[in-house]
Amino acid sequence: MIGMLTGRVESVETDTALIDVGGVGYEVRMSATDLSRLHAGQDTRVFTYMNLSQDAITLHGFLDRDAKKTFLQLIKVSGIGPKVAQSLLSTLTPSQLAHAIADNDATALAKAPGLGKKGAQKIILELKGSIDLSQIEGASAQAAISKSPVDTGTGQVVEGLISLGWRQQDAQQAVAEACAENDIPTPLATDDVPRVLRLALALMDRGR
Repeated sequence: MIGMLTGRVESVETDTALIDVGGVGYEVRMSATDLSRLHAGQDTRVFTYMNLSQDAITLHGFLDRDAKKTFLQLIKVSGIGPKVAQSLLSTLTPSQLAHAIADNDATALAKAPGLGKKGAQKIILELKGSIDLSQIEGASAQAAISKSPVDTGTGQVVEGLISLGWRQQDAQQAVAEACAENDIPTPLATDDVPRVLRLALALMDRGR
């Protein structure tokens, strides 16, 4: 089984990233949250889970160990597959997920595309008591300390696109593509925000 990849990002798509590891390209399914932190040409390390089904072999990736652990717990719930688990991680952070489960907040979980209220309740029923909040929050805090500076510039562009009526996932993808196609480094400098906003809007208008 492939548990981790270290290589260079070849491209970022709507729900996958292509990672070049020693000349071999691995297509990795990732949450919108993680994809927004990647761009072509970037060196990265991705923790992975290989899912084997009758129809296909898919590789799911996570930039943080914590997200992978949460994903593995989610897919143990009956009726919750990798696609829904990734959708949850695109909607809520591992810490937010853990709190929602601990607080019996099915409404927060049900915001994830592809997951209804019954599915959310099933997750709470099966996982409540098995998630260590202190461990997750401790890991998240440590990751925040060691992580590269927060890309507030990208956040500003994404928020601007959302305010214009675009979906968050589409906005994040457009920003990643705009930066990759124009060799704009991230984290975004304040001066680059207006330019990236214009480029991302052009990309999204083209895709209408």
